[in-house]
Amino acid sequence: MSAECSSYLSADKVPVSGFSCPRAGGDARAVYCCGFQDVKYCCDDPHSFFPYEHGYMWWLSVGALVGLSIAAVVLFAFIITVCVLCYLFISTKPRSKLDTGLSLQMAGKTSC
Repeated sequence: MSAECSSYLSADKVPVSGFSCPRAGGDARAVYCCGFQDVKYCCDDPHSFFPYEHGYMWWLSVGALVGLSIAAVVLFAFIITVCVLCYLFISTKPRSKLDTGLSLQMAGKTSC
């Protein structure tokens, strides 16, 4: 079994001629043509071909990186806010018990 990878233009717009899979000197199990429109290679999974340019995946990676960065900044800001609020709560608590002016007495006993 073999597959034909058709010719294509690389990401640098250089023409690459077609080739057969498996390639000479390559993995004998790599009988399928895989990759993107601008990067093709032989592989062993018939579902590894994407009809997009390789640059498409680059922008997807940049978008994921930006999203994760924003999430990290929001999480960091939340943690800092919680720490500041905890510090303010603890530092503004009175250090001693408040004197209510009343003394507690046992029930049934009277003091004279």
